Amino acid sequence: MTAAGEESAGPGEARRAYGVDRAAGAVAPGDPAPLLALAADSGRAVVFLDLTGVRDKAGFMDRCTSALGLPAWFGRNWDALADSLTDLSWLPAAQGRVLVLGGWTEYAREQPREWTVAREVLAEASEYWRDRATPLTVLLTPA
Repeated sequence: MTAAGEESAGPGEARRAYGVDRAAGAVAPGDPAPLLALAADSGRAVVFLDLTGVRDKAGFMDRCTSALGLPAWFGRNWDALADSLTDLSWLPAAQGRVLVLGGWTEYAREQPREWTVAREVLAEASEYWRDRATPLTVLLTPA
C-alpha cells in the first residue's frame, strides 16, 4: 500500500512521493550504509539526516541544523528550512547533492501533519534544484 500522492513501484525500485524518493529493494530496513555508499559513489555530496528518536518539530529542526551544518541563527521553522535548502552554497555541490533521511518513521507516526509539511519542504527543494547543474536528491531509507 502506498501513501496518498505516491506512485507504486516494483521490487528494487524507488517510489516517488511528493518529489522525495523512498529507496527500496537492496537496502535493508534501518541500514542506510549501502544507500550512503551508492550515493557517494555517484560523485555527489552526501548528507545523512538521522531522525531516529525525533518525535516533534523542534527535534526535527535540531537534527537538520546538526546534519546540514546550518548556522546558529537558523530560524528552526519550515520557511527557514525551505530557504536553506534552496541556497545550498554552504554544501559542496560536486555533481549534485543527496540528502538521505533515516529513522524517519517514528516522527512520521507521531507527527503526521508535521511529517507532511517536512516532505513538502524537501520535495520543493528537490524540485527547485532538479533542472540545475547540481541537483538535490532526497531519499528516505526503508522503514
